[in-house]
Amino acid sequence: MSAETEPTTAAGAQGPQWTRPPLGGWSADDLDRLPNLPPHTELIDGSLVFAAPQSLFHSRAVSFFSEGLRSVSPRDLAVVSRFTIDIDRQNRPEPDVVVVRGDVVEDPALTRLPAESVVLAVEVVSPESLSRDRETKPVKYARATIQHYWRVENHDDRAVVYVFEREPATGIYTSTGIFHDRLKTSVPFTIDLDLTAITARRRAL
Repeated sequence: MSAETEPTTAAGAQGPQWTRPPLGGWSADDLDRLPNLPPHTELIDGSLVFAAPQSLFHSRAVSFFSEGLRSVSPRDLAVVSRFTIDIDRQNRPEPDVVVVRGDVVEDPALTRLPAESVVLAVEVVSPESLSRDRETKPVKYARATIQHYWRVENHDDRAVVYVFEREPATGIYTSTGIFHDRLKTSVPFTIDLDLTAITARRRAL
């Protein structure tokens, strides 16, 4: 229990402060201040979004892309998994994997990444996050000028990656490819990943 006093519910019992949103919704700064907030909580349009239990596919895919991107990324970039990015006052989402400029991760006390430092955002879709990952988050990432966005989905226990690049004239993402067994691209840097390894890892358990 945090030392900070929790609000009292109508029944007279104390409850977490985050169960009582303020007028106008929560702010990005509130994620650092609210006591007892569940891990990996996101802020979308001023509302708190809580992480659902991960499937095995989701966990394996996050590890795969974290390790794979880290192995091929240039030395001036860093790969971070499940860490929030600061888009604006009402939006602080947490991509599953991000590639960022290396200079922004030098502070060990960092609690969020500036959106302008993000080179690539990757979301691994879960059933409960489907509409956010397909509709809500891409709009916000593009608006924050994140140039590259990948959406990873599980189709019959096979990873399918939908790759998008921000079109500078319109400021929105355009599809640049759908990858099933192998993801090979030259942007934002040279990448060649065997997507079947995600399923292979799952079968090995």
